[in-house]
Amino acid sequence: QVQLVEAGGGLVQVGGSVRLSCLASGRTLDSFVVGWFRQPPGKERTFVAGMDLRGSTKYGDSVKGRFTISRDNAKNTVYLQMNSLTPEDTAVYFCVARYNDISTSFALYHYWGRGTQVTVSS
Repeated sequence: QVQLVEAGGGLVQVGGSVRLSCLASGRTLDSFVVGWFRQPPGKERTFVAGMDLRGSTKYGDSVKGRFTISRDNAKNTVYLQMNSLTPEDTAVYFCVARYNDISTSFALYHYWGRGTQVTVSS
């Protein structure tokens, strides 16, 4: 079993930046594909970013060039650096992990956290 706990969310102004972190326990993350999803109020959960075991990354179209996923296996932590934020980025952000390859489907992930709220205010 893997437990994932997100942190770093909060209120940020338009154009600002925030870095989310996801601390894993129970297993080391170096054998997992990791990623982030988000769910805006009243909307579906969508793929944000993923990173495989070789360090290859994949991003959702709406965040390309603004968000960066990274991992520190020594700290068993995944990060999401979010820049140039807009109100459309307001959502609950979920950290996920799975075996095999990056998937853009939340249902295919084996582990996920409870999420952290990011609110972008103008």
